[in-house]
Amino acid sequence: MTQISPRFASLGDNCIDRYLPLAQATVGGNAINVAVQLALAGEHCSYFGAVGRDQAGRWTREALIDNSVNVRHLQELDAPTAYTNIDVDTTGERIIGFEEFGTSALYYPTPQDISALAEMDHIHIGWFKGAAALRQVLAASGVSFSQDVAVNPDASGLEIGFESVGPSEVLARAALQRLLGLGCRVAVVTCGAMGSMASDGGDVVATGIRALPSVVDTTGAGDTFIASFLSAWKRAQPLAACLASGRDSAARTCGHVGGFPQTLRAL
Repeated sequence: MTQISPRFASLGDNCIDRYLPLAQATVGGNAINVAVQLALAGEHCSYFGAVGRDQAGRWTREALIDNSVNVRHLQELDAPTAYTNIDVDTTGERIIGFEEFGTSALYYPTPQDISALAEMDHIHIGWFKGAAALRQVLAASGVSFSQDVAVNPDASGLEIGFESVGPSEVLARAALQRLLGLGCRVAVVTCGAMGSMASDGGDVVATGIRALPSVVDTTGAGDTFIASFLSAWKRAQPLAACLASGRDSAARTCGHVGGFPQTLRAL
């Protein structure tokens, strides 16, 4: 029997990640990275969000189109495209120095966008102020939802809730129970160097990390993990296989600058 491909949408934030020490920039943001990584995994994905009528907005549109993401519902607003300044601290760790939310803070789907969203199989919501209201509007459509609670804390009513903690099994298990207690059908927690864990209310499954000879950049690795997990889950793979898929894809993302392969832009 031929499997019908799920229809994905990723909705919410986008930004230009500005790597100050490199004087270069990439297109990023949780919702953008998830959309592109779903498309790179062979899934049909549409992006719902907003950019400005500026060069950064054009870069964002081009990056989506170049990676076969549907941009029919990408809005252009009279405000700057969001950007994030990424610096390096004294230990060599990347830190967020400044965030301008720009058009991402103004975005809300139009009635036409909402009609299109109701036809999707799964929607991943990134940073988006109206997440709870949108889920309520679409509650009767049968579409399922996921969110990274690190960027969008409201986790009620999700099919899949994602959270990140440090390399601690105690913290990870507590996060799993919290997400399940909020009504998530599936809870997924990434645990840094310890790997990741997931539960659907039954047994807890876990996987380690994929060892790498070197790490270029961890920006967007968590978003890549989410996209690969979603692709496997919506194709009825068991939780362990979903975690492994996320682990392997996230490791590849650590091998390049930015949340997905792209040409770096000069600042």
